[in-house]
Amino acid sequence: MDFNEGEIIYIDKPLHWTSFDVVKRIRLRILRRLKQKKLKVGHAGTLDPLATGVMIICTGRATKRIEEFQYKTKEYIATLRLGATTPSFDLETEIDAHYPHEHITRESIEQTLPRFVGSIMQIPPSYSACKIDGRRAYDMARKGQEVELKPKELVIDEIELLACELPEIKIRVVCSKGTYIRALARDIGAALGSGAHLVGLVRTRVGDVTLADCLSVEQVAQMIDQAPLDTAPEPEKEGNNSNQI
Repeated sequence: MDFNEGEIIYIDKPLHWTSFDVVKRIRLRILRRLKQKKLKVGHAGTLDPLATGVMIICTGRATKRIEEFQYKTKEYIATLRLGATTPSFDLETEIDAHYPHEHITRESIEQTLPRFVGSIMQIPPSYSACKIDGRRAYDMARKGQEVELKPKELVIDEIELLACELPEIKIRVVCSKGTYIRALARDIGAALGSGAHLVGLVRTRVGDVTLADCLSVEQVAQMIDQAPLDTAPEPEKEGNNSNQI
């Protein structure tokens, strides 16, 4: 394998790991194997720490393909809990409000979900990597500072109700780049006349790459350690890529 020339690795991101954790771990493993000090490594789309699933890692010159992968359609399986909200719209923060949910039925959910299919405007979560005057929104939110984000246009191709065991529901979402499933949970809860937050999230597909194509962190580490290598170092270039570490 030639990590300098460029390799693309499909990985199933572990629960509680940040996307940065995954990139850092893989980068250090490759550097140790190559016995060199620098290497471009980036990921093609952030996953929250409480999410798992398909994550595409690019090395060396293959980092030029990161933007290409970022614009691929993505599929998620999301579990929502109705009747309560959290500031982060998931389990990162504690429940801050409870709402009635006894009026919600499977039929009302099936009637509501199609309202979110197509081109929609979505306000990103305060606990997100969006920037406000150069500052990350999540840094401001965690400090208790007011965060005001503007709605963004995105496309949701499909929403399918997979399971309904109230107050929890499980949905499949096919969507464009920039979609926050946590924000979608918030909006679905509001549309149902209640509240909702995310209690589970798996990214099952990015473009044509599915979970079946992905390796675990341990499998990737073993692959790196055992792979035959072309160790010619990559020439240094000026400039930075925001996905590199």
